[in-house]
Amino acid sequence: MSIRFTTKARRGMVALTIAAGMALGVAGCGGGGDDKKPEASASASNDSGSHPSAQEGQAEEPLAELQGSDGLLLQITSAERDSGGFVTVNGNLKNDGARSIAIPSALSGNETEIIRNGRSLGGATLVDSKSKKRYYVLRDTDGRPLTTTGFSTLKAGARLAVFMQFPAPPSSATEVTFQLPTFSTATIEISG
Repeated sequence: MSIRFTTKARRGMVALTIAAGMALGVAGCGGGGDDKKPEASASASNDSGSHPSAQEGQAEEPLAELQGSDGLLLQITSAERDSGGFVTVNGNLKNDGARSIAIPSALSGNETEIIRNGRSLGGATLVDSKSKKRYYVLRDTDGRPLTTTGFSTLKAGARLAVFMQFPAPPSSATEVTFQLPTFSTATIEISG
């Protein structure tokens, strides 16, 4: 067989596979004659109220409230240990002031690699005083902090859902001190 014949045969098989896949996809998407409209969708709800999911880090009672500069308030709603060896801290950053404020750049910390990636909560740390260890916000392979990023200002009364991910302290450490530059410190309990 020639190379040209083999290439044409492969193209034909790929085209046949794609056509069969599309035919199955179209058949699977058919409504089957049932013209009922969905009762609710993921983007629009018939409810008038807001019901945040557990992933958004909402809790009935915050684990801690930290006062920051210029009327900023950080409410920590959860600190959960997962099986992968991480602790994810969720919360809300709120502007309790009467005017819009610029988020302080100090929240990003002072590490060059984190600062290079824009405003973030990369300066946050967890301190395990029993083990005498400090845990910094994790970074991905490109040096970006595993935390909420890309915010610059908060309008008066506005709230921003935030998260920070840290390496997990030993399982015996259930209480750690949370620190974020320009904010008061707080002891929080890790669940999980």
